[in-house]
Amino acid sequence: MRRVLQLVAAAALLSSGTAQAWWNGDWGSRTKLTLEAGPAGADLKASVSQVPVLVRLHTGNFDFSKAKPDGSDLRFVAADDKTPLKHSVEKWDAATELALAWVLVPTLAPGAQNSAIWLYSGNPKAPSIDDAKGVLDPQHLAVFHFAENAGAARDSTGFGNNASKGPPQRNPASLIGGGAVFDGKEALVVPASPSIKFGAAGGLTFSAWVRPSAAEGTLFALRDGAKSIVVALAGGALTASASGGKSPIKASGGQVLPETWSHVAVTAGKKLVLYVNGNEVGTADGDLPDMQGEVTLGEGFAGEMDEGAISSVARSGDWIRVAAKGQGPDAALVASAEGEEGGGGGSSYIGILLNSVTIDGWAVIGILIAMFLVSAWVMVVKTLYVNRNERENHAFLDAFRKSHDRMLELKPPFAYSSLSQVYRTGAEETSGRINGSAHAAALSPKAIEAIRASIDATRVRESQKLNRFMVLLTIAISGGPFLGLLGTVVGVMITFAAIAATGDVNVAAIAPGIAAALVATVAGLAVAIPALFGYNYIGGRIKNITADMQVFADEFLSRIAESYGA
Repeated sequence: MRRVLQLVAAAALLSSGTAQAWWNGDWGSRTKLTLEAGPAGADLKASVSQVPVLVRLHTGNFDFSKAKPDGSDLRFVAADDKTPLKHSVEKWDAATELALAWVLVPTLAPGAQNSAIWLYSGNPKAPSIDDAKGVLDPQHLAVFHFAENAGAARDSTGFGNNASKGPPQRNPASLIGGGAVFDGKEALVVPASPSIKFGAAGGLTFSAWVRPSAAEGTLFALRDGAKSIVVALAGGALTASASGGKSPIKASGGQVLPETWSHVAVTAGKKLVLYVNGNEVGTADGDLPDMQGEVTLGEGFAGEMDEGAISSVARSGDWIRVAAKGQGPDAALVASAEGEEGGGGGSSYIGILLNSVTIDGWAVIGILIAMFLVSAWVMVVKTLYVNRNERENHAFLDAFRKSHDRMLELKPPFAYSSLSQVYRTGAEETSGRINGSAHAAALSPKAIEAIRASIDATRVRESQKLNRFMVLLTIAISGGPFLGLLGTVVGVMITFAAIAATGDVNVAAIAPGIAAALVATVAGLAVAIPALFGYNYIGGRIKNITADMQVFADEFLSRIAESYGA
């Protein structure tokens, strides 16, 4: 049913416009992801290249039914719709319809408000080309997503700088997928390796998302004898210091609030620069001494950490701002998503709504569709029955009123006439009491009351026949809106749960899910409103027929009492 509705919507709105050429016809669906590098997003001042961009997928911006159950058919293509981009799926949960993917974007230019990448899906035969190492440039020496359920954290780069121990715990629903939970005692230790070496010529960058539960703690430290560089929290402020060079250097600034996710970054080379949430908060001049050795993360730190990254280059402020704006709860970099189907078809509001309806929403809508079909059948059948009943009642009354002395001898062929059934009962009861002779015997008052009782019983049975299945309309009237409301409430709950899990709280992410949830309420009202009109229309006509039966019964008994009464 979902597919049928989508096809109908697509056909109705085909004239809304067609998209540019399809990258590969083997993929049946694509989504345009708009990257906002202007003031409303990353607010870049200079171009950045080779940037790993986090793409959060959920019911508000992606139709999971268009992808393989494991997401292995995902393909990301550059804005030219020709150049495939390297990507890696960190998390894919088809049941809850949540996914996290990293995409290596070649270039982001300042003020590029309409930059975009394409996400393709819908090819059951496509193999996985997940490339976790290829998403990171060679300057990344160690990146920890903390996606492991337990054990030491593993490095996602090609250098293999896996931790030898720590962190002690994991939070599977952290800011970006899984996260590390530090207890203030056990740190994450990365053993020394040939790749972990830094100096003023190349530089160093440490960045991470942190959610501290205390105002003190070391986030990053590398010590090489008398040489060291340490990034820490002191009184809730971000601090960094380097020693062992020509002179010690130290900088601090920017508050890192407790129990709140903040992006922190420190670059070192010819100067020390501190960033909190993409904003520069402190600097100090001085060369980073050449050093290499063991790295520790979270030494004395209590709280959560996610996306810890170490690079052998001093990243620019714009590069760090892209990470802060693109990965955080606001997700301001990936500004919007627009889905298409079938090799370049148009998109529409109805298509967005239908693609955003969750499985539980379709279950409720399916029940409502069944209720609508049943109520429509009842309205059609009862209308036809009432029409024929009224038509035969009029024909019978004409025959009855012309019968005069032969009123007990009518043999009306009116199978649908309720008046005919009342007459048949009364005629049979009367004929049986007068022994087949029109004036052989007089009917006593008790006999007439007995005839009346038989006629009343027939009237009740005819009324029951007229009202048969009408209860289904009352169920549709009262139950349809409540079922629709249930679907809406559950849909809204799932939308907000997805937002809480992914951290994507921009309007473009919320609006489709909320709008799709309201589809269930619309469906409930679409069932109840026609049923209400139909029930009142048919019910009014049934009341008229019931009243006609009462009037006829009184008229028949009056004529019987007049002709055969004692």
